Amino acid sequence: MDVQELSEVLELESPRPRKRKRRPRTSTPEGGYVCHSCGEEIIVPIDLSQGSEQEYVEDCPVCCSPNVITVEIEPDGQFRVDARPE
Repeated sequence: MDVQELSEVLELESPRPRKRKRRPRTSTPEGGYVCHSCGEEIIVPIDLSQGSEQEYVEDCPVCCSPNVITVEIEPDGQFRVDARPE
């Protein structure tokens, strides 16, 4: 068996990769704020299902200082994220 015949046999015997079905990506909107303690810009996911006015406390992932995050969502889907020290 020469090289050409061997390569043809190997091609025939090798399994074909299965095509994976891709799930549609659901993109979560994100907003950002600047930590008042360290000045880092922090990106947070926006949960549109929690109402048009949201407020919660989140520790900065860089310096661990607590920030009060306020999210306001407009009827047209636009949103604003603000932060202040706790």
